[in-house]
Amino acid sequence: MRIRYHQPIPNFYKVENPINPLNSISDELLEELRDFILINDFVGISYSSLTDDFKKEWGIDWDNIIILKYTMSEEILKMPMSKEKVILEDREFQEYGLKAFEIASFLRKNDFTADLIHPLDDEISLRAIAMQSNDCIITRNNMCMFKEASNLGLYMIKTSIENLPFKKENDMLWVNEFCATCGICIDRCPENAFDEAENIKRKVCTAHRQGCSKCMTICPFYKQGYEKVKRRFDKKQKRLLNG
Repeated sequence: MRIRYHQPIPNFYKVENPINPLNSISDELLEELRDFILINDFVGISYSSLTDDFKKEWGIDWDNIIILKYTMSEEILKMPMSKEKVILEDREFQEYGLKAFEIASFLRKNDFTADLIHPLDDEISLRAIAMQSNDCIITRNNMCMFKEASNLGLYMIKTSIENLPFKKENDMLWVNEFCATCGICIDRCPENAFDEAENIKRKVCTAHRQGCSKCMTICPFYKQGYEKVKRRFDKKQKRLLNG
């Protein structure tokens, strides 16, 4: 079976959605779900509860989203741009797509609705959905970064579960200030894919067409990790406050 990257995802669900779905999950089953997700090689889970304004803006009626995060292969990311690299990235994407269907089927078996949101759906911004989780930030080079890593791929499942552990506040907003003083991704972009206002020009960026990942692999968050960059940033801020 194969998930075709540029086509609608075929139906690999093993179970139909329940006719009368549940909307509340027990702590025990939520823990079992987390374990099942991690056993399937995802490195983290986040949850988005979409606001009414957000749903109106995007013209959707979804409410609750489970975000599955997997680590993109460093070996592939560090390869030079090539058709082979794009194929390998696609293959990795497909492999995790099959795992995401397993997780959706797990939810359906337990009487919750679960439907994958196509990662390349132009009708909705998955990054915007991710930001509704209060668990990530969009970096200067347009990456959707969570604390686990900057080199993450995402799959999302819309579900009937209403009592997921949603975060109320985003503690990653400091990254905007850090990015504003960094600019490595802009200075070293091989395609000059940033405009005069230092916003990325998507038609120039070759990340999706040719597999360029330069801005990701030179980013301090990729090279050092979120926690180390945060500690350094906090120390610098403390020195500035103390004069």
